[in-house]
Amino acid sequence: MSFRIVPLSKEYAARIRAAGRDDFGNAIVEQIANGYGPCRVSLKPFTVGVDRRILASHSPFEIENAFNQPGPIFFHASDVDEYADVHRFPPEVKSDPVNFPLTLIGYSDDQRMVFAELVGDRDVDEMIEQVFDEHPGIAYLHARNAEPACFICKIERA
Repeated sequence: MSFRIVPLSKEYAARIRAAGRDDFGNAIVEQIANGYGPCRVSLKPFTVGVDRRILASHSPFEIENAFNQPGPIFFHASDVDEYADVHRFPPEVKSDPVNFPLTLIGYSDDQRMVFAELVGDRDVDEMIEQVFDEHPGIAYLHARNAEPACFICKIERA
């Protein structure tokens, strides 16, 4: 594959858990999962009614501009391993378009949104390859849940 999935790091989640506040100064919320997530570190779905998760605000961007989109994310309340099969989209998310309807959003090097498209019934791995092949101006993609529009993960060119 010509791409790499970038989950949130274990260190990021540990820092937020330890501080009890997100990077915006909001108190984190720990709760029993009432939705599937996924966890932004492991990129695995939560077990509803069982898993404890942290709600925090997060911005996946590095540049302050109009395209900077902070929003809510969830990750496990306990330490989990980062998603490791980074050359394919998380299969548990990919195989469940009902609970994880996906949008791919492409950004240029200067963090300008230059592409956005619903994945729908397409194979997301193939779509990522195609987007990177056909749009050389896209530096990276974000996968977002198409319904609430929350950030799931970053996708970089490999």
